[in-house]
Parts: sequence; structure tokens; C-alpha cells
Amino acid sequence: MALWVSFTDWNGRGSPFASGIGFVGVDNYRELVGEQGGLTRSDFMTSLRNNFFYVLLVVPLQTAFALFLALVLNQRLLKAVGFFRTAFYFPSVVSSVAISLVFLFLFSGGGVINSLLEIVGIDGPTWFNDSRGLFHLLGDGLGLWSASDPPSALAGSGVLGLTWWQWISGPSVALSVIIMLVIWTTAGTFMLMFLAALQDLPLEVEEAARIDGAGRWGVFRNVTLPHLRPTMLLVTTLGLIGTWQVFDQVYVMTQGGPGKTTLTPAYLSYSYAFDNQKWGVAAAMAFVLFLIIFTMTSLQRFLFRDKDAIATKRAERRTRKARANATAGGAA
Repeated sequence: MALWVSFTDWNGRGSPFASGIGFVGVDNYRELVGEQGGLTRSDFMTSLRNNFFYVLLVVPLQTAFALFLALVLNQRLLKAVGFFRTAFYFPSVVSSVAISLVFLFLFSGGGVINSLLEIVGIDGPTWFNDSRGLFHLLGDGLGLWSASDPPSALAGSGVLGLTWWQWISGPSVALSVIIMLVIWTTAGTFMLMFLAALQDLPLEVEEAARIDGAGRWGVFRNVTLPHLRPTMLLVTTLGLIGTWQVFDQVYVMTQGGPGKTTLTPAYLSYSYAFDNQKWGVAAAMAFVLFLIIFTMTSLQRFLFRDKDAIATKRAERRTRKARANATAGGAA
């Protein structure tokens, strides 16, 4: 049904299969990526840019943080493991709306975070009203450019409705709060996955590696990480899927602002459907998002494929083929 809607001009009233519904072909998709898209294309590309930087930071950071927590809790001398496991996992089961409201309070202009920064002499930003990109600010701090006066070569040209200066902005200050929130709330679930895999690793294997002269880093790199490869694939796949579908936090905390720097494809699709009654365009956004997720997860699975297992299977097939040929030759 949703695929059909993406090819129509349905306004959300009645059945999308009614005879009066106009079939527009791929016009809704052209509006997202074509030159005639105007504001719709600009908003959609802005949302993709925001979500790309969000994925680029959240997936590796939440994976690394979850693995770190799992390694800490897997220490056999650590006391009260059950308590810490529950404490780290607890944010994952709390309502995302409730957590978002807590972060709104913490990062408000006069909130706890800015009060702590003030103690150490730092004037905290107005987090949810700050649309400045972190990469812009980093380049400004390094003397590469002025964030308030961008280079004309970057600000004067671009692609797909955005200038190069807009493409390289990085996540905004406001989006960075959502990134911190999501890392904190999702790491607990992935921590349990890593912890289960670590506890499945035989202690004798680690001891044998140490007897062979491997240090702590050598054991981790050559024994632990290869053992965690399937779990790493699962965690990063779930992370990719979840980060491209971010909606709750944006809806509660910013609704796409400030300056559309927290706009995401999922929230933009919702806005076009329920606020603008452009259900066809909203459905087209959803299917483009599906294609992005499918492509990225497929690429990620390809990169994480077990090359040794593939080589072994190919060798087995060649052996079976050689035996079959030898048997056929002998029979002849």
C-alpha cells in the first residue's frame, strides 16, 4: 500500500485505491531529488545530511562504548556485576520520550550541564537553539576558516540543493545533544550482546594465548575481537538500521530545529504526511530511506564477511568437483 501511495497524489482522505486518486508516476521521487523539487528537495537533502552525520558518530561511538562496558563487566574479579549490568542496561528500557524530557532539562540554558560548565569557567551554549555545525566550529578553531564568513568557494556552489559549506557543516550543537542521548540509551542493549559473547569465550583460549607470550592487547586483538566478529556484525547492523530511523528524540526535543539542523528523513516524512497532507511525497521519502538502509547494511555485511570461511567453502567445492571428475574418469 505504501509503495502505491508513493506513486499517487493521495491526500490522506478516503482510500488510496479509490478511482479519483491521481497516479503521478515518479513525480514524488523527482520532487525529492530533481531540480524542480525546490524547498522539498532542499529539506530532504538537509535531512539526509543531518542523518548521515548522526549515523557517522552514533554507530561507532555506541558500539565502542558498549564493548568497553562489556569488557569491564566481564572482569572476573569485579564485584556487584549484577548491579552494574542492571544500571547500564536501565536507560535502554526507559521510555525514549521520558529520557528526552530529562535531557531537555539537563541541557536547557540554565540547566545542570551549563551550570557545571560555568564552574570550570566555560560559558555553555544554548544547546537547543544553536544551529552551528561542529565541523564549522572545529575549522574555525583551527584557523582554517571563519564560521561566520565561509569561503566563497564552498558557499557559492554545491550539489543537490545544498552548498558545499552546508554539506560539510557536521552535526549541529543541538544534534550533538541527541547523539549523546542515543549513545547513552542504546549502549546498554548492545553491551549485553557483547557480554554474552565474551562469556561464551573459553577461558582456556585466553590462557593459552598468554602462555604463548601474548600481552593483554595481543589477547584482545588476536583472540577476543575475532571471537566477537559475529556479534560486532549484529550490533553494527542494528545500529545502522536504528540510526537511520531516528524520530522520537527529534519530535520531542527539537522538531527539526534550530534552522532544520536536526531534521531527519523519518521526521520529515511524518511532517509531510500529517502536517502538509502530502502522503505521496512522504511515502516516497520512506522508500528512499528504505533503499539507503538496505544499501548500507548490505555493504556493511559485505565488509564484515568471514573471508576465511568463504575461502574454506570454495576449497571444499573445488575438492568435491575434483573428486567427482576423478570418479567419472575412472568409470570411463
